[in-house]
Amino acid sequence: MGPLVVNEIISENTNLLLAFFIGIGFGFVLEQAGFSSSRKLAGVFYGYDTVVLKVFFTGAITAMIGLLFFSLFGWIDLSIVYVNETYLWSAIVGGVIMGAGFIMGGYCPGTSFCGAAIGKIDAYIFILGLFIGVFIFGEGFNLFEPLFMAEFMGYPRLSEFFGLTEGITALLVIVAAVIMFWIGEWAEKKFPREEY
Repeated sequence: MGPLVVNEIISENTNLLLAFFIGIGFGFVLEQAGFSSSRKLAGVFYGYDTVVLKVFFTGAITAMIGLLFFSLFGWIDLSIVYVNETYLWSAIVGGVIMGAGFIMGGYCPGTSFCGAAIGKIDAYIFILGLFIGVFIFGEGFNLFEPLFMAEFMGYPRLSEFFGLTEGITALLVIVAAVIMFWIGEWAEKKFPREEY
């Protein structure tokens, strides 16, 4: 939600209330965009529907450009923006597991709750699997901890990792997005979508 609570602009309770309404709005937008359909997310991997890729890449770029301009105008200090710590091997293994789950289940955690909210049975099953996985990981954390904590890389930003300025990094991410959008359009023509 931003450093509003930290800087005592709003209270913790107001922050939670705002998060609640933003979450409802986000879920509503996901459902209206058709993301409550498991075929929508699976379509990215099979090539017949790349809308999810385009929407989330656009969201990431919008946030990135917004933060960059807010920083240039002195409206936000990027040094206090939280960046998740990076553990290389757990990120890779987790990415493979999540990707396999996306392909098999057709949902990500957010879209599964969106599908469940409108009564989709496959979304309920996906959520059940999600909670089983969380339970197994939590109860077996001592077994997974060496992998989970392996290859700590700190809190890197792309610009710092590649030794580039933030502006050049933003430009390169935008170029990558345009290329991905072009590949997505090509894939949708090559693997035509089945009606669903």
